[in-house]
Amino acid sequence: MGYGLGVFLLAVGLILAFAVQDAVEAIDLTMIGWILAAAGVLVIAITAMQTNARRRQSTVARTTHSDGSQTVQERQSDGNNPPPAV
Repeated sequence: MGYGLGVFLLAVGLILAFAVQDAVEAIDLTMIGWILAAAGVLVIAITAMQTNARRRQSTVARTTHSDGSQTVQERQSDGNNPPPAV
């Protein structure tokens, strides 16, 4: 799945909803168009959320003190602002 599938479903759905005037017995092409358009929007939204989630990064810094204890610090950031160097 990806943006291409979402745009394709959205385009086909809107064409069926607005441009097709034919009637098929017992099938409402306008409703099928709206369903496909909604599915296309949903695919685009899910793809955007997955892409955004993959861009997030986390950095773990471990510091070992002279007495043997350790300090762990975790920093999270999105892809636009990488975490500062430790």
